[in-house]
Amino acid sequence: MADSPGGSRAGLTPALLALIIGQIGLHSCMAGVRMAAPLQALRQGHSEWAVGVLLGLFAAAPIVLALQAGRLADRHGYHRPMRIAVALTVTGGVVAVLSTWLADASFWVMCLAASLVGAGANFGLIAIQRAASRTASDGTDLKRVFSWLGLAPAISNVVGPVLAGVLIDVGGFRTAFVALSLLPLLSLWWARRVPVEAPLARGDMQRPHGSWDLLKTPGLRRLLLVNWLISSSWDVHTFVVPILGHERGFSASAIGWVLGGFAASVALVRLVIPGVAHRLRESAVLVGAMLCTAAVFVVYPLADSVWAMMGCAIVLGVALGAVQPMIMSTLHQITPPQRHGEAIALRSMTINTSSTLMPLMFGLAGAALGAASLFWMMAAALAAGSFQARRIGSSGSSATGAAPD
Repeated sequence: MADSPGGSRAGLTPALLALIIGQIGLHSCMAGVRMAAPLQALRQGHSEWAVGVLLGLFAAAPIVLALQAGRLADRHGYHRPMRIAVALTVTGGVVAVLSTWLADASFWVMCLAASLVGAGANFGLIAIQRAASRTASDGTDLKRVFSWLGLAPAISNVVGPVLAGVLIDVGGFRTAFVALSLLPLLSLWWARRVPVEAPLARGDMQRPHGSWDLLKTPGLRRLLLVNWLISSSWDVHTFVVPILGHERGFSASAIGWVLGGFAASVALVRLVIPGVAHRLRESAVLVGAMLCTAAVFVVYPLADSVWAMMGCAIVLGVALGAVQPMIMSTLHQITPPQRHGEAIALRSMTINTSSTLMPLMFGLAGAALGAASLFWMMAAALAAGSFQARRIGSSGSSATGAAPD
């Protein structure tokens, strides 16, 4: 990891700023297309099931390319995989534009666009996260770096959908898709400000057992389990809140305010972490966040007003928002530096598999047991999983020679 002056590590370096903007460019395009694509499909008369398939492709396609992206980032650094990511994402945007002309095959063309855009955004994310770790000098700095980087998806999830929505109303879907397909070029422009990393020699890249042997790394399987539980918590919150709001007769804007409060608290806690990173221990934050989330999930279904639900959402956002920097910091400390890209890819596969399959499971369980039961089952799983999070800290970060906090 690169050295950095102790007094400035809590701030944004030019390279880290370029990485954040790079992720915003890719993720905003993906978030905008992900919002516009199902809306176009519904307006064309396709069923909700078809829309579910379309949305699933945004998460399913990255699973196929994740390991290739990780290996490429380990071998060549940031720039080559970022160019591939931009090419995939822009191509996906262009294909989305074509779908507005090809009325008879519009849905299937949009499925291809969803696959390309989802794959490109995730391909770039793996390279960005790996490069970001190279700007840190120790474990404390890693937490700061990934807290700053965690702001990118929060910003992107506002920029992309808002831009798409406004342009759809003003000029139609074609105009929106054209504008969204240009956003990844911003990532390519800012990539010039990221230092070029010397490629690893082939001898340093030998893997006698392949990528899956990384799962033997002490603590990594526990970390991925914790990451899956946290990711599922995000998914269940996004899935259940609109259902609970509808059952209580809340307006769409009221439900939007609840979800907006959650997003705002996520961003706020990630702004705070860089200033207090030296006081935080990864495993302690993970355990605390999981137990706090479990407690909120127990109470959430009992909240019968907008303000009560918003209070739960804000507390939940603080808990879950603190997790990602700790997960990424731990991941980079317990895995070999020359294989960080592959380790990030394994995490990415876990998240995207969850995002593809869990909404289907939530739908089945919710229909059979009720929406509130999903929160309570997730609370039980988080409480049980917190014991695994507690053991991550005892696995030791010495495997990588990372400096202690």
